[in-house]
Amino acid sequence: MASSVQPRQLALALPHEEKLTRDDFLEGPANEAALALIDGWPDWPNRIMLLVGPGGSGKSHLAAIWAESAGARSTAAHALTADTVPTALATGALVVEDLRPADFDERAMFHLLNLARQDDAYVLITARIPPSAFEIELRDLRSRLRAVPTVTLLPPDDQLFRGLIVKFCADRQMSVDEPLVSYLSNRIERSYVAVRQAVELLDTEALRLGRPVTRALAAELLRDA
Repeated sequence: MASSVQPRQLALALPHEEKLTRDDFLEGPANEAALALIDGWPDWPNRIMLLVGPGGSGKSHLAAIWAESAGARSTAAHALTADTVPTALATGALVVEDLRPADFDERAMFHLLNLARQDDAYVLITARIPPSAFEIELRDLRSRLRAVPTVTLLPPDDQLFRGLIVKFCADRQMSVDEPLVSYLSNRIERSYVAVRQAVELLDTEALRLGRPVTRALAAELLRDA
């Protein structure tokens, strides 16, 4: 007997490009201090600076803008080793992404800070929480990191939050209208991560269902979320 179950359409995980140029960065009160730091290079208050903010707040975008201007190389904090520090600093500028507690080589980081100071190199470190909240075994490193000037990205205001919805949808080549943007801005948690998750869910389910991305679809998907 033929099955009455309809085949489930699979959504293809198509790659999408997040635009990380200066022109694509959304400005607002939440990130104006961080953007001023990037735009103000090389006239920084210190050659080593720290950008702190929640996931999705634009730290990587700002770091990419600065790396383009400064000719900086980039490395994940957890990938940094003592042996790779000289090569990482070879251009005189380095981005160290996503410094997390207990997820980096303390001796490598100490070597990096010392060599950067010795060579007058620029270093931009990004993190979700300030190093003052880390448990660091090396006392000298602990004091060095806590002395690095920090610029903090704040939670998004209303205008920036709506702009993020539009940008993340545009990055995925999704057409959105005002009713959808208004619904999402009033329905989802006011955080950068929540915007990304909601847009990803809409994109994935719209592809799977073969439906346009609308307020009605968002209401169906987020009703019980």
